[in-house]
Amino acid sequence: MTSSAWSPVERLDAAQIAAELEEQTGVPLVVEGLGSGGNVGAAVVRWQDGHRSILKWRPGVRLPDLEAGPLAVTEAARVAGVPAPRTELAVQLGTAIATVQELLPGAPIRRLDDHGLTQALDFNSLHAGLLRDRSDVPAQDLFLDHDGPGFCLHGPLRAHNRRTARIEDWVREVGAAYPPLLEGVDAVHFDYHPGNLLAVDGTVTGIIDWDGAARGDRRFDLVTLRFGVHSEPPLGRVTPRLDAILDALPADVLRPLWAVMSLRMVDWAIRHYTPAAVEHWADLAEQRID
Repeated sequence: MTSSAWSPVERLDAAQIAAELEEQTGVPLVVEGLGSGGNVGAAVVRWQDGHRSILKWRPGVRLPDLEAGPLAVTEAARVAGVPAPRTELAVQLGTAIATVQELLPGAPIRRLDDHGLTQALDFNSLHAGLLRDRSDVPAQDLFLDHDGPGFCLHGPLRAHNRRTARIEDWVREVGAAYPPLLEGVDAVHFDYHPGNLLAVDGTVTGIIDWDGAARGDRRFDLVTLRFGVHSEPPLGRVTPRLDAILDALPADVLRPLWAVMSLRMVDWAIRHYTPAAVEHWADLAEQRID
């Protein structure tokens, strides 16, 4: 079976979603262009009063689940001082959710430098314990022994080549040794990479794309950040600093987190990018496979 058997994730059709939103809510939004954040896509829209926001779309999600999970986590982070966007509108459109969120200032960071890393680590520390009293917020599934909802698919790794199949074998081995959910009481962004950090003149002004946010262990976001800087070579000592942080984590913390990101990134590369990209992510995954 070839990788073409697994289709890529469907992307946002901003004009269509804006039209459906207006039909259902009576709120007219003018699509101005593409926005930043997310692999499924985002668009800049303008309200009747002239202010601009970000339109996003998530297939296969129920509004109550979004409100109890990612939206609750994002709001808890905002209250704690994290520059996360305010959600202005969330509407069920068939089997998908359309959200309209605050447009934060700044542009995505392409290459993280030491100053940016320090800020990212400081914001991550604010996530600690934020959901201690929110047992109603679901914990994050790790997907180590089953497929995730459109990401973390196991089949593409098994079928692509021997190297990726070995990575998938290791992922399942780790999954058999650890709980299926990410335990903890922290806010977890779940996609904490430089492209989701907005900055103006080197100062982080926004953290976007909280669509997968959940309750768990904030250190997951540090592993995600390490994978994130593998996309574009960072500046300064970003990589060794992050590696030192991960080296200091207990093995029973790091192994399942590294397994999740290895599965996630290699699967995504197989389905969306080139064979060279698959090898790129496999190189990183294998650095910590024991």
